[in-house]
Amino acid sequence: MTKTLGLIGSGMIGGVLARLAVDAGLDVVLSNSRGPETLTDLVAELGPRARAATADEAARAGDLVVATIPLHAYDRLPADALAGRTVIDTMNYYPERDGRIAPLDRREVTSSTLVQRHLADSHVVKACNNAFYLALLTRARPAGSPERSALPLAGDDPAAKAETTALLDALGYDTVDIGTLDDSWRSEPGTPVYVRPYFPGMPPWGSSQDDLQRWFRETKAAPVTADLVKELTGLAVRNHAGERLPGRFTSD
Repeated sequence: MTKTLGLIGSGMIGGVLARLAVDAGLDVVLSNSRGPETLTDLVAELGPRARAATADEAARAGDLVVATIPLHAYDRLPADALAGRTVIDTMNYYPERDGRIAPLDRREVTSSTLVQRHLADSHVVKACNNAFYLALLTRARPAGSPERSALPLAGDDPAAKAETTALLDALGYDTVDIGTLDDSWRSEPGTPVYVRPYFPGMPPWGSSQDDLQRWFRETKAAPVTADLVKELTGLAVRNHAGERLPGRFTSD
């Protein structure tokens, strides 16, 4: 059972997962590329269950670790410190931010396959990459709630997927297993399950952060059920060009 969640990357998705974890009674160890001293405000906001550390320290402290950094930096993840651990990969490929990565452009591999190759002694699970960060924060619901939504996940190791499923259940989400890391493209940018199903209408892009967050909290939306996630991931087409939305970057 996960008691401490390590986070490598504490930006939008990392910060949301840290908040949900603290709310669920977990301890969190946060890190980023700029150093623990830059996380003082976030740690203070999260309270006594949170502390800041280096990426190596967060990797070793977490029973389960979230990797949520820009994809172009995936090979900087501390492979030795993450050996033997389940690593939740939230990272997406955005060429305009990450630069061109030829194997991904040619559809030879998925981004999570590249991460797994780098973290050869870890168990990578793709999850939490398909929801806009404010939707991920505000759509969490207790188990059994009729308003509970589901998230897709993919991975090669059944035990790691079970561990990730248990964590996401505690954080407020059902899950749908969409296959191996080779299948994880079904939840990538541009696919039917990416971002849009998790909120209705058009958010007020360009508003202040407070106003945008208020919109996500107050706007009623139907739950994205497990059946709907199965349907949408089943409709995904591998060579889809992808969509880009304001606030698109889901990782640190």
